[in-house]
Amino acid sequence: MSAVVWLTMGVALWHFTVFVPDKFRGGIVGAFLGAVAGAMASGAIAQLLLDRGMGETDLATALFAVPGALAGMGVMYLIGMRDEEEPVAAAG
Repeated sequence: MSAVVWLTMGVALWHFTVFVPDKFRGGIVGAFLGAVAGAMASGAIAQLLLDRGMGETDLATALFAVPGALAGMGVMYLIGMRDEEEPVAAAG
């Protein structure tokens, strides 16, 4: 059940990317993947460190996913900005 909460929190935070310029690596899909992957990772790490079962959910379970979702979207944004700044070599 905890995994569903983390996934849902990642998707919920992803919706706020409409307020940010679209420079994510892979566009809006890249932002989605970053948010979900980060939320799942930080949620799982926190759950394991607290020695809680996957079925134990509360408000803290949802909050564990927030830093990871933000970090995942941030990483995708930084990668997208870096790719945008690199000059493209001319073919030929």
